[in-house]
Amino acid sequence: MSDIQDSEANLPPERSPTQPATPVKPAASTSTSAPAAAAPAVDAGGAAASQPASQPASQPASQPAAADPTTASASGSAGTAAPPSPGGAGAQPQGGGYSALPPPPHHAGDAPWAQTWRFLAARLRQLSDKAGRRVMQRTLKIGVSARIFHPESGSKGLRSKTLQYLEESIAQWVMSRDVLVFMIPTVNTNGLVHPSNIRLRDYAKHLDGLVLQGGADVSPQSYAQAATRPEWSGDRVRDMYELELLHEFIEAGKPVLGICRGCQLINVAFGGTLYQDIATDVPTAIPHVNDQYDSNTHALHFPQGSTLASLVKTENALVNSIHHQAVRDLGRDLSVEAVSGPDQIVEAIRYRKAPFVMGLQWHPEFHRAGGSELLDCTPILDSFLRSARETRF
Repeated sequence: MSDIQDSEANLPPERSPTQPATPVKPAASTSTSAPAAAAPAVDAGGAAASQPASQPASQPASQPAAADPTTASASGSAGTAAPPSPGGAGAQPQGGGYSALPPPPHHAGDAPWAQTWRFLAARLRQLSDKAGRRVMQRTLKIGVSARIFHPESGSKGLRSKTLQYLEESIAQWVMSRDVLVFMIPTVNTNGLVHPSNIRLRDYAKHLDGLVLQGGADVSPQSYAQAATRPEWSGDRVRDMYELELLHEFIEAGKPVLGICRGCQLINVAFGGTLYQDIATDVPTAIPHVNDQYDSNTHALHFPQGSTLASLVKTENALVNSIHHQAVRDLGRDLSVEAVSGPDQIVEAIRYRKAPFVMGLQWHPEFHRAGGSELLDCTPILDSFLRSARETRF
């Protein structure tokens, strides 16, 4: 048998086009002693050719054969294999391969408990946001302290009873911002007729804010002084009731707005004192009360750094004046927010250690909203109610 026939007889059978190519290992040596089957046949031009085993021996060796995908005409030397295709041994032939798989989704490799926890946390956030919206949309409930009418000696009928009431103007002013108003009565846990376990702290717990309305004088006994005149003895019973009410709302973190007497009571609650009568104690002061009642007015001045000035956004304000008592010695942790322009009598105070505890000496409920004459006090009410919404959480 000739050398050509011997080489052809040892060639592997031809692979189908779809069969993956098997890379050929490079020959360890170019020695002529290597078996002929280790290298493909080479034609006269030096190109490697693949011949089927059944090809007749008489076929000329120079006839080109189908090129093997695994071979390339690099150097023409027998036993030198072409480099493998770019995909490696397992690469699919062009036109018959698979597209690249997409990357796995985020957290796909996490443990089941981690995926469950993320689902529960997302659900809890959704429920929390929904509950928060409901709370914020719920109508505010504002409590107003009661005025007290004490029985008159020798009277009959209604005047012989203790009455608790509020002035219509204060209720209408607060309700103008679409909130619910509740008058808070005094409580008597030692009553023989109708005992109750309700405390003032229960009102502080369930209401969103407190308004201390005007009325009778604060008793000098509440700031450790004696009345200089019998008519200035004030209402000690109401003092004790409102001082406890104020304390409970501050402890609950709820906002408080004191009006006229309410402003004076806030000062007394923190250790301050009062002028029992402005005309007597401050002879140089302008009249702060007269027969004109709510038509008596004076100018208002805001000290530097006043937060009240930033609310009303004005430097020239005019307010009513219906009081004969006023703040004298300022209580602890209180700051002056406004004074009477002509005589520097304190007209507004603020407690610095709470989000909103403010006292106004004038009556904002008697001011017309958006009026051009008297100060528009709507921004003060809105700030008070905004603080009430924020303390719901």
